[in-house]
Amino acid sequence: MADVAPFRAIRYAHPGATVTAPPYDVLTPDARDAYRAADPHNVVHLTLNDSEEEAGRLFRTWFDEGVLVRDDEPAVWALSQDYVGPDGIARRRDGLVASLRVEPYGIRTVLPHERTHAGPKESRLRLLRAAQAQLEPIFLLYDGEPPVAVPDREPDLVTEGTRLWRVAGDGVTEAFADRQLLIADGHHRYETAVAYAAEQGTPESARMMVVLVSTSDPGLEIFPTHRLFRGHDEALPSLSLGDSASPAAAVERLSRLSYSEAHAVGYRRGVTFPVAGHIGELDVELVDRLVGHEGLGYTPDLDEAVACVDAGEFDGAFLLRATRIEDVFERARRGEVMPQKTTYFFPKLTSGLLFHPV
Repeated sequence: MADVAPFRAIRYAHPGATVTAPPYDVLTPDARDAYRAADPHNVVHLTLNDSEEEAGRLFRTWFDEGVLVRDDEPAVWALSQDYVGPDGIARRRDGLVASLRVEPYGIRTVLPHERTHAGPKESRLRLLRAAQAQLEPIFLLYDGEPPVAVPDREPDLVTEGTRLWRVAGDGVTEAFADRQLLIADGHHRYETAVAYAAEQGTPESARMMVVLVSTSDPGLEIFPTHRLFRGHDEALPSLSLGDSASPAAAVERLSRLSYSEAHAVGYRRGVTFPVAGHIGELDVELVDRLVGHEGLGYTPDLDEAVACVDAGEFDGAFLLRATRIEDVFERARRGEVMPQKTTYFFPKLTSGLLFHPV
């Protein structure tokens, strides 16, 4: 079902930590400026330029000047990321960087699980037109064993916990031919790529760079994203009916409850509330039903969520447990989309290691 193949990557002639950055959509303005100042060729000059047209011009100039070079032969890249998660546990997540032919969701080869918004897609489409290259990979999941193992040799590219090995990719296309792929991160960019392919109508324009990670990878974890809200007095009981358990203790107790029905911990200044939903409902769907999805604040950090409520920045919070990967896949296969930030995959992929011309 999925058309996955090796590709001739464009990459920095002299790679290093000063030219890479996190994905465009997780950088604050201050962080963006810091990466810009770190190196005149840092990838954020492309991914977060104030002008998409200027970003495209820079990309071509860097290629013409030899800052960027293109591989002679197609390949896939084995990827490994070492990280310490929000829970303090050290892990390693492995994946595969390859080229994917994009198709509308109706084909059911690539499955979404979250809603998207028009604004980010318009900006990314302008950038794609200007650069004529996919500047960042998106993150996809699949069921089954990886077709390519991490080689037992020194990596070809290294930066801040991320390592890449260039491999021929024999058998990769056949390995994915009967698999469905789930978007973990990158819904806006995938939909932008589909729109660009329809607009350009060429085989090259219908491909994009992806990182494929098996759902059985031991380093794959989903972490929760807690919800912060204002108003909605009806969403939680009065303070007099609250629980004496601390937020950390309440969340720890939450993690032991069955996933057969939705559960969350409500929090208002110093008081927690156990909240239960319906059988078959996801925790994020419970919160969406109680307070909607407009005007919410989000954070994966439990202490930050509590501090924001205690400081009066928000009236309350819903503290959540992680959504299970199997539940996300099940909803996606049924054609359902879930509330924004249903999943929080950590770490984010590194931008600036490879580029995919289209």
